[in-house]
Amino acid sequence: MPSSPKAPADQIDARLVRRLAGILNDTGLSEIEVERDGLRIRVARTLTAAATVAVAAPTAVVAVAPAALDLAAPAIADGDAVKSPMVGTVYLQPQPDSPPFFKVGDTVSEGQTLMIIEAMKTMNPIPAPRAGRILEFLVVNGQPVEFGEPLAIIG
Repeated sequence: MPSSPKAPADQIDARLVRRLAGILNDTGLSEIEVERDGLRIRVARTLTAAATVAVAAPTAVVAVAPAALDLAAPAIADGDAVKSPMVGTVYLQPQPDSPPFFKVGDTVSEGQTLMIIEAMKTMNPIPAPRAGRILEFLVVNGQPVEFGEPLAIIG
């Protein structure tokens, strides 16, 4: 006895979507689309220049598990979030055996390097957007980060 066809939402393989998103990150592509067994899955992200204060986060066309999309900002009363201008791996110190650039509570000047993000085998310094005190780091050393992801809070 044949079973009834599944609704398209039931056919989405979350592992496949995550693999496609990983391919986007690894290759620097802005979108990828596959079709399998009559189901077409397209994963895309929107890249926005980081020159403005309000930065758009990547937009996934296909929904994945809610926990994977939870980009809620931390509950910080005062302070500005320093957001990642790119996808990559964040490092809080200049070399593996060096002390970190800054610690929570340190005062920074505008333009000082807070951390670096490795993207496509290039080390990119992430400068402080303004002078202030580091209230919190929202990432750990060696953590993969997404475009627009909050990295630190400066108060």
